[in-house]
Amino acid sequence: MTSTFTTYILKSVLFNKTYVGHTDSMSRRLREHNEGKSTYSKRYKPWIIIHKENFNSLEEAIKREKYFKSAAGRRWIKKIYFI
Repeated sequence: MTSTFTTYILKSVLFNKTYVGHTDSMSRRLREHNEGKSTYSKRYKPWIIIHKENFNSLEEAIKREKYFKSAAGRRWIKKIYFI
Protein backbone atom coordinates (compact mmCIF):
# COMPACT_ATOMS: atom_id res chain seq x y z
CA MET A 1 0.00 0.00 0.00
CA THR A 2 1.43 3.35 -1.00
CA SER A 3 0.56 6.53 0.79
CA THR A 4 0.00 9.85 -0.87
CA PHE A 5 1.02 13.01 0.94
CA THR A 6 -0.52 16.39 0.21
CA THR A 7 0.91 19.85 0.68
CA TYR A 8 -1.92 22.34 0.90
CA ILE A 9 -2.73 26.03 1.17
CA LEU A 10 -5.88 27.10 2.98
CA LYS A 11 -7.54 30.52 2.83
CA SER A 12 -9.64 31.90 5.64
CA VAL A 13 -13.16 32.75 4.47
CA LEU A 14 -13.46 35.67 6.90
CA PHE A 15 -9.90 36.99 7.21
CA ASN A 16 -7.03 37.75 4.86
CA LYS A 17 -5.03 34.79 6.15
CA THR A 18 -3.54 31.67 4.61
CA TYR A 19 -2.29 28.46 6.17
CA VAL A 20 0.24 26.05 4.66
CA GLY A 21 0.65 22.46 5.78
CA HIS A 22 1.04 18.85 4.74
CA THR A 23 -1.01 15.74 5.50
CA ASP A 24 -1.77 12.18 4.49
CA SER A 25 -5.54 12.83 4.66
CA MET A 26 -6.76 16.12 3.22
CA SER A 27 -10.39 15.64 4.23
CA ARG A 28 -9.47 14.86 7.85
CA ARG A 29 -7.02 17.75 8.06
CA LEU A 30 -9.47 20.32 6.64
CA ARG A 31 -12.10 19.10 9.11
CA GLU A 32 -9.60 19.51 11.98
CA HIS A 33 -8.80 23.08 10.93
CA ASN A 34 -12.49 23.99 10.68
CA GLU A 35 -13.29 22.35 14.04
CA GLY A 36 -10.63 24.49 15.74
CA LYS A 37 -8.22 21.67 16.56
CA SER A 38 -5.15 23.57 15.36
CA THR A 39 -3.80 26.36 17.57
CA TYR A 40 -3.13 28.93 14.84
CA SER A 41 -5.93 28.14 12.44
CA LYS A 42 -8.78 28.06 14.97
CA ARG A 43 -8.63 31.87 15.20
CA TYR A 44 -9.39 32.32 11.50
CA LYS A 45 -11.91 29.58 10.66
CA PRO A 46 -13.67 28.65 8.47
CA TRP A 47 -11.06 27.61 5.90
CA ILE A 48 -11.25 26.60 2.26
CA ILE A 49 -8.63 24.80 0.19
CA ILE A 50 -7.18 27.07 -2.47
CA HIS A 51 -4.25 24.89 -3.57
CA LYS A 52 -3.00 21.34 -3.08
CA GLU A 53 -0.26 19.17 -4.51
CA ASN A 54 0.16 15.42 -4.07
CA PHE A 55 3.48 13.65 -3.51
CA ASN A 56 4.60 10.05 -3.21
CA SER A 57 6.82 10.70 -0.19
CA LEU A 58 6.55 12.62 3.05
CA GLU A 59 9.93 14.20 2.37
CA GLU A 60 8.72 15.72 -0.92
CA ALA A 61 5.59 17.11 0.75
CA ILE A 62 7.61 18.69 3.56
CA LYS A 63 10.07 20.21 1.07
CA ARG A 64 7.20 21.84 -0.85
CA GLU A 65 5.61 23.07 2.39
CA LYS A 66 8.91 24.71 3.36
CA TYR A 67 9.01 26.42 -0.03
CA PHE A 68 5.51 27.86 0.40
CA LYS A 69 6.54 29.18 3.83
CA SER A 70 9.66 30.86 2.41
CA ALA A 71 9.70 34.43 1.11
CA ALA A 72 9.69 33.19 -2.50
CA GLY A 73 6.79 30.83 -1.75
CA ARG A 74 4.74 33.56 -0.10
CA ARG A 75 5.34 35.78 -3.15
CA TRP A 76 4.17 32.92 -5.41
CA ILE A 77 0.97 32.49 -3.37
CA LYS A 78 0.25 36.24 -3.56
CA LYS A 79 0.94 36.35 -7.29
CA ILE A 80 -1.24 33.34 -8.16
CA TYR A 81 -4.10 33.86 -5.70
CA PHE A 82 -4.02 37.67 -5.28
CA ILE A 83 -3.83 37.40 -1.51
